[in-house]
Amino acid sequence: MVAASQRFDEGRATVTVFTYKEGLLSAVAHDLAIRVSRFSIDVEDAQSVRGSFDARSLRVEHAMSGGQPSPGALSEGDKKKIEASILDEVLETKRFPTITFASTSVQPEGDGFVVEGRLTLHGRTEAVRLVARASGAELVIEHRLHQPTYGIRPYSAMFGTLRIQPDVLVRVRIPT
Repeated sequence: MVAASQRFDEGRATVTVFTYKEGLLSAVAHDLAIRVSRFSIDVEDAQSVRGSFDARSLRVEHAMSGGQPSPGALSEGDKKKIEASILDEVLETKRFPTITFASTSVQPEGDGFVVEGRLTLHGRTEAVRLVARASGAELVIEHRLHQPTYGIRPYSAMFGTLRIQPDVLVRVRIPT
């Protein structure tokens, strides 16, 4: 992992949430890459990991098409509307402004680590198991998060004919 105690924030690391559309009218919607723009991750001598993420700081980076960025697919106005829906309707950030993670165990595994801990999101705390893998000069964690586990109703519109899948992918990249 990281050799010494270090703090990572949006200037040194990235946290991205990927959402995926589904439903009868999904052809008119977009998969999204959403950046968490304010956070801190504290790593203590590869023994402990703590993270705090400002749920109000989620920003739509771009639409995705076939797993690839599609930067021109959304206008700035579209992005702002989507962000408002995420913050107000989905995450209810006025009630739940912060997402936190605290490790309970950090164990080496192959070229990375298995980090077990407690994730608090939308007022609920659940045990999670994260796998950090080396990728070049970074450690990358990818975790599928099931929104309903945390009491989150995935976005739905047009009487459910357009909706976001209940599972989102969270990707964290930190330098080694």
